Amino acid sequence: MAGPLQGIRVVDFGRYIAGPFCAALLGDLGANVIRVEKRDGREDRTLVSLGEHDDGSPREGAMFLQMNRNKRGLTLDPAHEKGREVVRRLIANSDVVIANLPGETLKSLGLDYASVSAINPRAILGIATAFGLEGPYANRVGFDGIAQAMSGAAYFAGTEEQPVRAAVPWVDFGTASLLALGIVAALRVRDATGKGQLVEGALLRTAATFFSPTLIEEAVLKLDRKPSLNRSQTAGPSDIFKTRDGWITVAVNGDPLFRRVAKLIGAPEWLDDKRFASDKLRGDHGEIISVRVQEWCAARTSDEAIRAFEGARVPAGPVYTMREALDDPHLKASDILTTVEFPGIGKAPIAATPVKLHGTPGTVRHRAPLLGEHSDAILNELGYSASEIAALRDSGVV
Repeated sequence: MAGPLQGIRVVDFGRYIAGPFCAALLGDLGANVIRVEKRDGREDRTLVSLGEHDDGSPREGAMFLQMNRNKRGLTLDPAHEKGREVVRRLIANSDVVIANLPGETLKSLGLDYASVSAINPRAILGIATAFGLEGPYANRVGFDGIAQAMSGAAYFAGTEEQPVRAAVPWVDFGTASLLALGIVAALRVRDATGKGQLVEGALLRTAATFFSPTLIEEAVLKLDRKPSLNRSQTAGPSDIFKTRDGWITVAVNGDPLFRRVAKLIGAPEWLDDKRFASDKLRGDHGEIISVRVQEWCAARTSDEAIRAFEGARVPAGPVYTMREALDDPHLKASDILTTVEFPGIGKAPIAATPVKLHGTPGTVRHRAPLLGEHSDAILNELGYSASEIAALRDSGVV
């Protein structure tokens, strides 16, 4: 069955995660996606490398395999005069252009919206920057961890002595997902108006949005909360607990779940304790609750504790290592991961389309491209003859 974005042509000038994963999501849904990178490969091609070539240089990395499935690859020097002409043809023949570059860099490469719309008024330009195109930080560069830190999330995830940045790049993935949503909405608008538009995502905007409940609370109540690692300060018990053979996490919100926990661990007196009469109060006195639940967990294995919580219909789960996560029977039995085979690397699991359309599902149809793997075919589609392609190659354009 054809994907919902079949017939949509996307050219991806992105790098790392926010731009490329946005393009990958569109590709999963059927779009024809071209990845454009430098002649010697973008910086993100070998991050988290999955091996070495015979000469000792790194092979493609885990990030590259994940972010660039369902794409064809074109190498190009967009700063070269003839390379700019290739860029113009790409834009003229595309529905969507994606770039996660600072505003000044976009202009220098002719990828700002004024330049793109002048070539193709129907084109949608999706961009992801660190701080957005407006404001005092508009021309600053930044990555996921910068947005985590500047949103307050890294401070609140750790302790007063040690802020903690999440290892998972949730800001990048969130920005990519929101940008893809915006692009799909812009395509719908274009169906009605015939005009493209600029769709803008920003790392700090995503981080502030995801962390917004805590920011809103601080703005209104001025509580100046201090970090408490894994323990929630607005409900409880919601924490990570050590068992006899590992760690588990328990997440409780609301009176019904709290009553079940109190009964399960043998603390019925909690139900009449005014300190625990609401989520807010349980958050205020969460350390007392966590200490008691920790004592209960410490006497049990992770499996015993989780089965007991599940029996009481209380959300709980194991804290896995990466290997344990891959070996989880539900993960293995579901379609959360899929397998691709990449030359020189072999079979590797990558995350499949993270949202399921049951009527027109997204699919991973093919692996990420080798460097410049489809350059000749793409250039031919843009109207270049074999001799013109050879000339571009000789002059260092592709």
